[in-house]
Amino acid sequence: MSRTVIHLPAVALRGMTILPGMVAHFDISRDRSIHAIEEAMVGDQKIFLITQQDASVEEPARDDLYQIGVIAEVKQVIKMPNEIVRVLVEGLERGELASFLSQEKYLMAEVILFDEKTAEEEELMPEAREAMLRCIRETVLKYQKANGHMSKEFLRQVEEQQDVGTLMQQVAYNLPLYYTQKQKILEAVDLTSQYETLMEILLNEIEVISLKNEFQAKVKERVDKNQKEYLLREQMKLIREELGEDNTQSDAEHFLEEVKKLKADKTVKERIRKEIERFKNIASSSSESAVSRGYIETLLELPWNKASKDNKDLANAEKILDEDHYGLEKVKERMLEFLAVRNLTHKGESPIICLVGPPGTGKTSIARSVAKALNKKYVRICLGGVRDEAEIRGHRKTYVGAMPGRIINGLKSAGVKNPLMLLDEIDKVSSDYKGDTSSALLEVLDNEQNSHFRDHYVELPVDLSEVLFIATANSVQTIPRPLLDRMELIEVSSYTENEKAHIAKEHLIAKQIEKNGLKESELTFQNGAIEQLIRSYTREAGVRNLERKIGEICRKAAREIYEGKKKKVTISTKNLEHYLGKEKYTFDKKNEKDEVGIVRGLAWTSVGGDTLEIEVNVMPGKGEFKLTGQLGDVMKESAQAGISYIRSVSEQYQIPDDFFTRHDIHIHIPEGAVPKDGPSAGVTMATAMLSAITGKKVRADVAMTGEITLRGRVLPIGGLKEKTLAAKNAGIRTVCVPGKNEKDIEELSAEIKKDLEIVYADTIEDILKVAFVKE
Repeated sequence: MSRTVIHLPAVALRGMTILPGMVAHFDISRDRSIHAIEEAMVGDQKIFLITQQDASVEEPARDDLYQIGVIAEVKQVIKMPNEIVRVLVEGLERGELASFLSQEKYLMAEVILFDEKTAEEEELMPEAREAMLRCIRETVLKYQKANGHMSKEFLRQVEEQQDVGTLMQQVAYNLPLYYTQKQKILEAVDLTSQYETLMEILLNEIEVISLKNEFQAKVKERVDKNQKEYLLREQMKLIREELGEDNTQSDAEHFLEEVKKLKADKTVKERIRKEIERFKNIASSSSESAVSRGYIETLLELPWNKASKDNKDLANAEKILDEDHYGLEKVKERMLEFLAVRNLTHKGESPIICLVGPPGTGKTSIARSVAKALNKKYVRICLGGVRDEAEIRGHRKTYVGAMPGRIINGLKSAGVKNPLMLLDEIDKVSSDYKGDTSSALLEVLDNEQNSHFRDHYVELPVDLSEVLFIATANSVQTIPRPLLDRMELIEVSSYTENEKAHIAKEHLIAKQIEKNGLKESELTFQNGAIEQLIRSYTREAGVRNLERKIGEICRKAAREIYEGKKKKVTISTKNLEHYLGKEKYTFDKKNEKDEVGIVRGLAWTSVGGDTLEIEVNVMPGKGEFKLTGQLGDVMKESAQAGISYIRSVSEQYQIPDDFFTRHDIHIHIPEGAVPKDGPSAGVTMATAMLSAITGKKVRADVAMTGEITLRGRVLPIGGLKEKTLAAKNAGIRTVCVPGKNEKDIEELSAEIKKDLEIVYADTIEDILKVAFVKE
């Protein structure tokens, strides 16, 4: 192959390849390209056109261009607006870029020319050329059949053209080929290579167009089917409108759209779709339509896989709990432990916590604060008085007016599957002929079972394992044992006077001032007034009544300020009576002097602790044993055990043998209208009886509590915090408690134990040594 080298100005083309024999125009705007055209026009109008490999390159170098280009003759140059030049050229022959001689003002290329009539071409036999001609014509006809967009004139030229090279040139620049495909044809220098490249491109295009036509046919078929369905649906819609049943169809379509958006498992979505199909076929006038609609809406509203993100900040949780509640250390500590475990395990089982304590101690509000601290949705379910099992598990769909249970309704209102659910007053649930409510709660409150909780109405397993359940109760006595076993009990005990004062200062006063439309500067409470208010106007374990009294003061102060009588109100011990009236409560103070047969016991009540004075009289008689003061069975049995013990040790205390046959013993506990029961007054009654029988005086500043056995052993009791507080308020100095309750006393705050002498007794003898006045 002979080679000739020439020098020509060059233009780099973007996204375009020009072939020999091809007439085309293109726009240029780059300075170097414009200068190259100008240089060509000055000379013999020849220019070298070479295509960029990447059209986005602004200033192409040697490596950014293809190797083979075309030498073209510039036929026309037109200046367009915005400094664009349009050039019309005709491709003459192929050329190979050797190098650039200059790149500054314009590209000056060193171009190697090809001898188109190569030796190989000359050697091609006429039969081979004819075969090539026929193959190209047949392939072009196939392309025409597949594409259908070729002009008759071009097809006529293909039929008439007898030169293979010219035919290939005509086909190459008449077909809508991409510039990279044309570049491949350009780079095929000899006739055989050009033929192979062109045929490969043509056959590939035919295959692509055939596949495209096949796809289009399928799409058209599907569109035709959809159009048919659309027409049928429109007809059905018209028929339904005529019958007044058009709502069912539009509702069903709306439900199907909602199913697509629903975050749920495949089984749930499949079940809802089946239900929607059933709903479509039910007449809207039918009562079953309303039942089906309600069921579908319930399933769509449930948060199957939708969860909120918990706040994992332990410090923030602690801060919120401390801000909202004073005291309650055990509850706060347990909640922070739960959060820490949750953060470490990235999930962790949600505990089922039961807060047990007297009314007004903040059980419900602590649950709300925990929800706020964990950034959980809060749902409160009040179980007080619920006696129908269906309230928990829901009704079967077959019943008229069927509804899901309270648990499912709680999830619906929360909108997420991991809320904090407060089961309030769990000790108040009851049962009747419709089923046992507490038994229905067993599955809900079992970590092993509640991941597949089945509500009778929903009929699909609902995952409750991520719900944080907190239950509240005033007493565990009425909670069935299996239900109690599933919960972790945390005791929320009564508040001390000091704790109540802190709660009033930090929370209640500010809350009531705001609630009653006052400003903080308009109403102030002195510390002494708060203490007197707690001691003389309320008697409770919690602070609910205290808040009511503060609210009462705020209302009276608000009226005075509104009427202009005062600009600012200060509550002190002197004017507290003016706002609240006379004092309502006084603590039973200890007796002034030591007496025979009168002993101070300690009792637990639902509103806190109290002292209980037990009186015993011994009279001549026939050995009768009387108990008065509305005593319960357990208390009466404690008194019997006490007298039996005293009789067994009568010799030790020099009691005559016939004493119990010649004397009557009468035990009375004042406030006779108030029922009393429990074993913890056993040691008190025994001490009072022994004092009355022996005539020994009992110290007025001693109080005691504990269960007594026939052999005089002292057994442990509960409610020690409340009982110890009652003793302190009554001015008692020494408190006798069972030895086995020592651990409970150690848990009490130093504030409660201050100025109290605690005596631990294992037998009644230990108490008598302290209680009897030493002669």
